[in-house]
Amino acid sequence: MNQDSTAAIHSSTNEFLTFTLGKEEYGIPILNVQEIRGYDAVTTLANMPEFIKGVVNLRGIIVPIVDMRIKFNLGHADYNELTVVIILNVANRVIGMVVDGVSDVITLSADQIKPSPEFGSTLDTKYVMGIGTVDERMLILVDIEKLMTSSDMDLVDMATA
Repeated sequence: MNQDSTAAIHSSTNEFLTFTLGKEEYGIPILNVQEIRGYDAVTTLANMPEFIKGVVNLRGIIVPIVDMRIKFNLGHADYNELTVVIILNVANRVIGMVVDGVSDVITLSADQIKPSPEFGSTLDTKYVMGIGTVDERMLILVDIEKLMTSSDMDLVDMATA
């Protein structure tokens, strides 16, 4: 875990929105979440990477929609009435994130958050803040700001330019 992530964990309220992708449960800082919506049809754009499904018009704002299953190499999802889009506000950008489902909002104390392992994860660990533990549950805590502002996501800027 890097120093920025450690500082963020120890200084924030540690509230996370939990969501599922396949059998895994993930958490993102609740402060980045703007709203949660059902999956609607998107307008596809030519020459975008596979994980960018397209864009939607959200009250006058063009919002790129990122499929997290594809981004994390977890296979393709069947979109249905349970598919959810989490609308995020990250680095002064609005981005939609398609996930299988949203679970709940949980508060984790600093001692419930462990450093992320350096191996064996389908998710590149540079985007992982740590592993949260609640009873028997383990949550992969995603540094959503770092993920959405990473160089491979600069294509999101091109999609909305």
